[in-house]
Amino acid sequence: MIGGSLSASAYTELVALISDEGLSTEWDGEAFAPHHRAVGRPLSLYAHEVAWGRFGELESWCVERLVPFARWSGGYSGQWGPERVVHQGDGTLTSYATTEDDIVVIPQEVLETLGSFEATLAHFAAADFTVPPLVVEGVLPQFGVSSKSTLDAEGLPHVE
Repeated sequence: MIGGSLSASAYTELVALISDEGLSTEWDGEAFAPHHRAVGRPLSLYAHEVAWGRFGELESWCVERLVPFARWSGGYSGQWGPERVVHQGDGTLTSYATTEDDIVVIPQEVLETLGSFEATLAHFAAADFTVPPLVVEGVLPQFGVSSKSTLDAEGLPHVE
């Protein structure tokens, strides 16, 4: 899931990266197209058989531009375990161990470093980061999308 505020030109870059990754807005769905973005919601993307369960260029682009996202990937036996990766838009990626059903778990060594019940609850809360809506500001003529003033999920005016 990807969220935050982007300019029209940044959204154009994002669309190209999503296309390069072969992502869609539903499991086994058609390839992502710019108009698949739902106003007032984060952009949810899906893919099967992703190398190492990561989208390297897309995730790097988001981190460099401080675009919030969260990613879950299932494990691959003998190679890597299931994980949720969270980027709150601050330039830092945090990985959380999960089950194959995307339930956050805490390995013993992490639990020992947390040290308190309050820190453990904070760990779970950080892993449950709510990705904000993806807001695109400006005109997107290359996609044939008209611009108009609307309200985002928080009720703040912006341009779609």
